[in-house]
Amino acid sequence: MLDPSFFSYVTVMSITPGPNNLLLATSGVNFGLKRTLPMVFGILLGCALQTMLASMALDLLLGWMGAIRLPLTVAGCAYLLWLSWKLFRAGAPALRDKAQPMTLLGGACFQAINPKAWLMATNVALLYSAHSGVLAVMFGFMAMNLPCILVWATLGDRLGSHLQILWKRQLFNSVMALSLLVTTGWMLFEAVS
Repeated sequence: MLDPSFFSYVTVMSITPGPNNLLLATSGVNFGLKRTLPMVFGILLGCALQTMLASMALDLLLGWMGAIRLPLTVAGCAYLLWLSWKLFRAGAPALRDKAQPMTLLGGACFQAINPKAWLMATNVALLYSAHSGVLAVMFGFMAMNLPCILVWATLGDRLGSHLQILWKRQLFNSVMALSLLVTTGWMLFEAVS
């Protein structure tokens, strides 16, 4: 049986701003909810697999987490900086049919370098998997994570209709890129401090 604090923790970590949610909102704005759904399910799958991996390999993970923390953070932040640049340079609404949102596989693989997702998966594994079992934790995680990330994709989809004017879309993409840049800077600062 999963502890009530599990649901609270996963909900808070899933709904608060982070790389996944910023990318989901931006994809929702630029591509709409329907075209963003593969990314939503990729993130969901990636986070669930990450949680399962962290739970099953907890002993091993604790042994080498300190050694890979900084390289993983730097690699993740480099990718986030590249994504920030891509968001900042995102095209006008007329170009949205040429561009493609992140795929299911892309959303799942992104979790491998997403520091917030690793933090969440590791904490869930540490706090809950020993008492509740890997499968219960993984499916409980997915049940709580999906509605939270759908909020961000839907918010982006709804905002998209209000951002059809080029300068508004560019302003939105610039603010999202700056948010991702600030998040990346904060993560790098925390990693080297």
